[in-house]
Amino acid sequence: MIEARGLVQTFHTGRGKQKREVHAVSGVDLEVAEGEVVGFLGPNGAGKTTTLRILTTLLQPTAGTARVAGYDVATQSVDVRRSIGYCSQTGSTFSSAYAGDEVVDHGMLYGMSKAAAVAKGRELFDQLQLEGLWRRMPKNMSGGQKRRLDIAMALIHSPSLVFLDEPTTGLDPQARINLWQHIADLRTREGATVFLTTHYLDEADALADRIVIIDRGRIVASDTADNLKAAVSGDLVDLEVATDEQVTIARDKLGSISSDLTIEGHHVRGRVPRAGRAVPGLLRDLENAGVQLESVEVVRPTLDDVFLTLTGRSLRDAEAAAGTTDSAAPTEEVLS
Repeated sequence: MIEARGLVQTFHTGRGKQKREVHAVSGVDLEVAEGEVVGFLGPNGAGKTTTLRILTTLLQPTAGTARVAGYDVATQSVDVRRSIGYCSQTGSTFSSAYAGDEVVDHGMLYGMSKAAAVAKGRELFDQLQLEGLWRRMPKNMSGGQKRRLDIAMALIHSPSLVFLDEPTTGLDPQARINLWQHIADLRTREGATVFLTTHYLDEADALADRIVIIDRGRIVASDTADNLKAAVSGDLVDLEVATDEQVTIARDKLGSISSDLTIEGHHVRGRVPRAGRAVPGLLRDLENAGVQLESVEVVRPTLDDVFLTLTGRSLRDAEAAAGTTDSAAPTEEVLS
């Protein structure tokens, strides 16, 4: 559904001697198969939004090629737009129009008859829990209702590929989780391929078949969340033993399958790849050695651990730092 090769996007900022070239995207290669749900992660300024805008034909690449739904984004942009649904981060509804009218008008822009657009719109309202809101204006809706309305507009023409740009930004936790279910249903119910950009690591972890991480304009990882976590750091195993003498035994036993051991009081900790397979044998060895365990805890690595290992910085820290960078440095949002 998506095939990109060597995508480059360069911007020029400033004037005169202050003029400089900024590479927002630097040779991105990307493939998304039909039926996949892909989570696209990266901090502000990493090239995430710029890449999305290229793929949705909102921005011409400086170099490289991309085909979306079988069409070239540079030479067949109209065909691309007819084939995709796009839910922008800021939404696209007019706050003072009736929700049903917005969806129907959007469908008619794609060549649907009014009757077909009404029928499909009513179906989507039922599926997205927007019942009773056909004659309500978006300005009178909750945040979660408005985001579901944005998704309904993106799906009205039954696209084969749906782009969701930060679909749950600004929603409360309950509304986010509710919307997750609707996003997960897009593939099973609508048969759609989903390309999801998000800053929420738990969201990508819960929804995506595959995670793609972009940093400084380049793809630095692409795999399932489980594989990325397992390959990067392993699971943290924390053994709490009963006595000082048993710390040494626990250290030796855990050290045989672990790396990066630390000891704190009666706690012995280490990273173990796919600990679920290794810990049962470890517990048997400790029991045979007479070690009395007070507690055992296995903590799986997070996607933020993955990002930290790959880039040397936490994704959350990178997001926070984006708001404190030199104001003279252009951000991705300003550039693109």
